[in-house]
Amino acid sequence: MNTQPAVNRDELVAQWVAERYPNQSVEITPASADASFRRYFRLGWPDGSTRILMDAPPDKENCRPFIHVAGLLAKAKLAAPRILDQDLENGFLVLTDLGRIGYLDALNADLSLADTLIRPVLDVLVQWQKSTTAATLPPYDATLLRRELDLFPEWFVGRHLGVELSAEEKSLLDRTFKFLINSALAQPKVFVHRDFMPRNLMVVESEATLTPGIIDFQDAVMGPLSYDVVSLFRDAFISWDEEQEIDWVVRYWEKARAAGLPVREDFGHFWREYELMGLQRHLKVLGIFCRLKYRDGKDKYIEDLPRFMTYAKKTAGRYVQLKPLLNLLDRLDGQTEQIGYRR
Repeated sequence: MNTQPAVNRDELVAQWVAERYPNQSVEITPASADASFRRYFRLGWPDGSTRILMDAPPDKENCRPFIHVAGLLAKAKLAAPRILDQDLENGFLVLTDLGRIGYLDALNADLSLADTLIRPVLDVLVQWQKSTTAATLPPYDATLLRRELDLFPEWFVGRHLGVELSAEEKSLLDRTFKFLINSALAQPKVFVHRDFMPRNLMVVESEATLTPGIIDFQDAVMGPLSYDVVSLFRDAFISWDEEQEIDWVVRYWEKARAAGLPVREDFGHFWREYELMGLQRHLKVLGIFCRLKYRDGKDKYIEDLPRFMTYAKKTAGRYVQLKPLLNLLDRLDGQTEQIGYRR
């Protein structure tokens, strides 16, 4: 079956499932979508068994990184979707179903469960990092880090706010970006999921004990050890008070040291790298969320811009090298209020 550009993807999904599973009553229901062009459907059989169909249009998405990282997660004995069937020409993967309960939904439903839910995630993260092998994933190098940071002036400052930065402000950002990149590159390197946050964790229903499942891992790289840690606790969709955040980060740091991971011996050193890594991510995300709106027509992510501005300003206010950035962020934050940027 060849994909024709004129064919509607919904029709193609239905046609593909019918041809792949002939003479079977397979129910197709939407499971989820993400910030990319990928969509997920749950395939249900009369006996109650289910699978997940990933729809990744081949002209927009490449399934091969997903398949590769799924193999790494399986090798690390972590709960993640396994590949059951694939059709790369049409952009379809059939995956095992980790269930219907996502970590973000579980936390939003009952925040009192936060510590119970998060502690096992720390073990999963350490296990993921311990499985690191050389030359397996693309490097999170200076070029990629800078390309991500450049999204901030292009999409958040320029496109969203309509602000033209002065030559001095551009120079300030350049110095700040180099400072953040140098900090990131100085960290020990491990496997990095790149979006290790509650939205991409599942409560695996088939397990007797709480087992966090990992999804949306196709962008994994080899990079800074603190990246996935700060992604988890300074999240796009849920914020924690600092006392709770520090408690969890200390627990991760202790577990990582006990497991032999190359974390800094001094927690204060690790925390500084953690915060600077978080700032790189938050500036990037401010740009990405605006790009999702203006380029891809996905408006909902704009609602979380204030969260990331708060994260960025909090970190910038703590380090003398970042005080000029804080002044710029304060000015830009005032500009956002003029365009109806709600808090």
